[in-house]
Amino acid sequence: MKPEDTEIWEPVPPKVTPGQNINEPPSDAIILFHGKNMDEWIVGDNTEWIVEDNFVTITPSTEKKISPTSIRTKKEFGDMQLHVEWRSPAEIDSSGQRRGNSGIIIQGRYEVQVLDSYDNPTYINGQAASVYKQHIPLVNASRPPGEWQTYDIFFTAPRFDVQGNLLKPAFVTVVHNGILAQYNAEIQGTIKHVGYPEYDAHPLKQPLYLQDHGNAVSFRNIWVREL
Repeated sequence: MKPEDTEIWEPVPPKVTPGQNINEPPSDAIILFHGKNMDEWIVGDNTEWIVEDNFVTITPSTEKKISPTSIRTKKEFGDMQLHVEWRSPAEIDSSGQRRGNSGIIIQGRYEVQVLDSYDNPTYINGQAASVYKQHIPLVNASRPPGEWQTYDIFFTAPRFDVQGNLLKPAFVTVVHNGILAQYNAEIQGTIKHVGYPEYDAHPLKQPLYLQDHGNAVSFRNIWVREL
């Protein structure tokens, strides 16, 4: 054989210009929050999200919430690369699941937990960067409360046949503050606070939710690349 016999020249991958710094999205990203307004989101009547200083903060609700009903994207996504930066409150006034709790709810069903897990013991399949109640993170890469943290999430949506039977489950990889926390974890179904997860058939593309769990968690620099 000749060297050129194993060379592939086409199709040429598309060009994507990376951001000039870590806070700038790549050129092909869909910007979901740029620090100015919530135009890309649908905010429910029971939650107030305050935009200031290029970030958005949940106004703590008076009742404990464990359902992703408060805010969702207008656009819908399937396979994707998702970047989110978040910050738990600097002031510690509780512990466990009541401390800086929120969540990245992919497709309104599959949750990557947001929690202040810095010196904060709780059940480990519910700490930061867990696939909630399904997969324990490989590491605890949490920064102290009040500091900004990053999630880079790579998600492959599940596939169903026309009868609604599961053909292929969802998978997720999570990089927390630059450290691998979930590696191609197989999602077992829709999140459940009580009981075991199971799949319910849904379209390939669904909205992304940010959860109001009653804590003043902040978010910034949210963008998606569709895969």
